[in-house]
Amino acid sequence: MSNAISALEGRAVAGDVTVTDMGLQGMISLRGDLSDKALTKVCKTVTGADAPKPLQMAVAGPNGFGWMSPDEALLLVPYDAVRDGLTSINNVLSGQHFLASNVSDARAHIVVSGAYADEVIAKVAPVDMHPDSFAIGDFRRSHLGQVAAAFWKSDANTFHVICFRSVAGYVFDLLAASAKAGPVGYTS
Repeated sequence: MSNAISALEGRAVAGDVTVTDMGLQGMISLRGDLSDKALTKVCKTVTGADAPKPLQMAVAGPNGFGWMSPDEALLLVPYDAVRDGLTSINNVLSGQHFLASNVSDARAHIVVSGAYADEVIAKVAPVDMHPDSFAIGDFRRSHLGQVAAAFWKSDANTFHVICFRSVAGYVFDLLAASAKAGPVGYTS
């Protein structure tokens, strides 16, 4: 059996805005009725995070519970905690209609941080990233350049990006180029 490695192997580009591969990230995709109390309770047990509102990512330390759609959540846990998380979900939701999958090795987690991180994302995503429109905790599924991605704002100057592992190099390079080009000043 081979050792798990992240898609970008810890790659980082530093500058006024830094783009960093976060390494191995445990991720569980959970399809089901997000209004179901048993489902939200087990997600809180697994992540420590409360159920998010629509278009939000709720966090508890390094863990998260993200609203992907009315019937899909993304759970973030340590990479080595996914198996236990899936066991808990399967035990609690047994007999219900749901699908829980380990998507950790299919995705990459990249962080964009710095004074104009929102502008870095704004240049490559069709989303209004102005701080008045995209607040801390906001979470979107969209596109970055040519590919699908999801991202959320964890603080005033930090965004987390989740993309498919197969396009992680493209997304990283796109974000790094956007950061290197500097701010456009739209948030001033």
